[in-house]
Amino acid sequence: MKLAIVVPYFKTTFFEKTIQSLANQSNKEFTVYIGDDFSPKTPLSILDYYRNQLSFEYKRFDRNLGGVSLVKQWERCLEMVKDEEQWVMILGDDDLVGSNVVEEFYKNIEEIEMLDIKVIRYATTLIDENDKIISKKFEHPKIEKSTDFIFRKSRSSLSEYIFNKAQLNKVKFKDFPLGWCADHLGILEFSDFKDVFSINTANVLVRKSNVSISGNKNENIKEKKVAQVNYYYYLLRFKSLFFTISQRKVLMDKIDRIYINAKKDTLTLKKVLYLHIFTFRFKYFISFLHNVLKSIKFV
Repeated sequence: MKLAIVVPYFKTTFFEKTIQSLANQSNKEFTVYIGDDFSPKTPLSILDYYRNQLSFEYKRFDRNLGGVSLVKQWERCLEMVKDEEQWVMILGDDDLVGSNVVEEFYKNIEEIEMLDIKVIRYATTLIDENDKIISKKFEHPKIEKSTDFIFRKSRSSLSEYIFNKAQLNKVKFKDFPLGWCADHLGILEFSDFKDVFSINTANVLVRKSNVSISGNKNENIKEKKVAQVNYYYYLLRFKSLFFTISQRKVLMDKIDRIYINAKKDTLTLKKVLYLHIFTFRFKYFISFLHNVLKSIKFV
């Protein structure tokens, strides 16, 4: 088998529906790896029910790690994957996969490997806590440069991707707070800032609810801002050559807005000034300083 599906588990709320969507796959050539982040409620009764319907391995870790670093929890779950499995999906414990997700992976994998593409993306639909569809179906160009995608007005979540395991193990996720933006950076780095292959004939259903980090917009605001800043700063400081001048301007504008709105809570003025100089944004430098002074009522 080529495919592993890793489920970092903590919440039982929607977990059975996640497992059921995996058991309903039309192609069963995959193994599920469930890494229990020392949850107060184990999923063993759920897993026992699906034991004859699904090939899976379960491991309960002896301490909670996701509360400290979600990325480190992903990493130790990924260590469960067998050597022979070459591609990995990291599926949220509340998200669902359409019944043909695995089937479409195998239909397209020969072309994907021939093109030497390292990141696969599915179409997605958003659902709420009652499984009600709350968005249109988000589809993508079949082959798209990853740097173009992050500037295209769309949405993205970790569950909708399959990554080449060797590339994932070599590059690894960056450890941003809450794992926020770590998946976006992963798409860029795991693809070597090259192409992503999209499968629009299968759908991943991404759940938005009050118990999810992305769904609850009123919690962890500071941590999310810090993660955003780390993400944009990393791209501009270390990966700017992969972007056009106009794309760098967009990234720098995002940094400026975060600094002006959040100030020293998330970013120092020294870092912002450095990026302005580093990215040769002299034309915008005076305007930025004016906005900073205005925000603290000096002008």
